[in-house]
Amino acid sequence: MRGRTLAPPGSDLVLAEWEADGSTGGERVYQAPLHRHADDEAWYVLDGSLGVRIGDEEVVVPAGGAAIVPGGTAHTFWNAGPDPARYLLVMGAKTNALINAIHAAADRGPEAMRRLFEQHDAELLE
Repeated sequence: MRGRTLAPPGSDLVLAEWEADGSTGGERVYQAPLHRHADDEAWYVLDGSLGVRIGDEEVVVPAGGAAIVPGGTAHTFWNAGPDPARYLLVMGAKTNALINAIHAAADRGPEAMRRLFEQHDAELLE
């Protein structure tokens, strides 16, 4: 189920269904590093809950809730509970291309990731 997307050709909007594993040790398992990009991004939680950092604010979004990050805002997110969380991610085509590039990358070291983010008009902040 992870990564199933709806991305019609020519559209700047992408909808993806994802699942994030829970954290049994109580520590946050980030689904993305702290970053920013020009596209707005939104999460709609189907099952479980997600924690979302939007700038300096953190929110916990339960099933049936949503969070929106305006373009240019630093953000990251994580599963806020011990059970898997299932969610819809609404993003721009550039952000989707970045995610696909990250998943295809053989080298996921810090410098390689920084370059990859820059190639997709995004900034890795941590």
